[in-house]
Amino acid sequence: MASTWVDGFGRQIDYVRISVTDRCDFRCIYCMAEDMTFLPRQQVLTLEEIYRSAQLFVANGVRKIRLTGGEPLVRKGIVELCAQISTLPGLDELVMTTNGSQLTRHARGLAEAGVRRLNISLDTLDAERFRAMTRVGDLQQVLAGIDAAQQAGFASVKINSVIIRGRNDDEIQRLTEFAIQRGLDITFIEEMPLGHVGRSREQALFRSDQIQSLLEQRYRLAPSVETTGGPARYVRLEEHPQTRVGFISPHSNNFCSSCNRVRLTSEGRLLLCLGNEHDLDMRALLRRHPLDDQPLIDAVRNALQYKPERHEFSADGEVQILRFMNASGG
Repeated sequence: MASTWVDGFGRQIDYVRISVTDRCDFRCIYCMAEDMTFLPRQQVLTLEEIYRSAQLFVANGVRKIRLTGGEPLVRKGIVELCAQISTLPGLDELVMTTNGSQLTRHARGLAEAGVRRLNISLDTLDAERFRAMTRVGDLQQVLAGIDAAQQAGFASVKINSVIIRGRNDDEIQRLTEFAIQRGLDITFIEEMPLGHVGRSREQALFRSDQIQSLLEQRYRLAPSVETTGGPARYVRLEEHPQTRVGFISPHSNNFCSSCNRVRLTSEGRLLLCLGNEHDLDMRALLRRHPLDDQPLIDAVRNALQYKPERHEFSADGEVQILRFMNASGG
């Protein structure tokens, strides 16, 4: 059996986020520009190439795979791909991040295909604001998708909320109440400065400690050592112990020292760090060596030695990475 992959700082890579498409049926203001140009289809990894990549990752110590996009559920054949990946020997968990728009059609199929947990993006509970933040989205469609997910039998369904000053920071308590009422976990995320999205981010950052202070006005928060293997840190609501509240804080509480992740973009770039441009062209290797995995294994092992110790997002939240979030993989 191949050895596990370790980066130059001794961090074991056991979690990979795989973007199956850069396309999405929403145009969220923090993820992409309103007028997007998507990749030509021949530049996107085929389902077979994604599955082969997943096999390589798991064979070299990866225990958790998250499928992302864009919106993963707009990729034709996604449920069948999940069924293939979920049965890989040694994989502990296949999970997915989705905007929820397609869950009324796909939730049960995903659960039956072996997807264990879902993260569903929900940044506002106001229909008009939802349309403004997604540019095209329908709030009721997503709420129906959350219902479908809860009925489908996943081990966990969690809400992800990106908080942007002046856009939805007044809904933090309301979103938390929604999670409590549904028996869901919720994670609040600081906006990441990826891609020029047609507006200034200079004053948009709303920090995790500010979110926590707002929650403390209504709830008693208890620290938690629980983890889902990703970057979120969690607290429990003492009055509502069934709901965990998470915080992902790339600006205010850097989590790089324990980073166990890499990302495979839909065009086959293996991103060693979300906040840096270091990458490996996996697509070229997959197509150059269709029958021999060893060159890919060696290339990834070598590339990991260049995985940076940490990202360096600036305090003002301005763009440092030109690729959009949909191209980075959710």
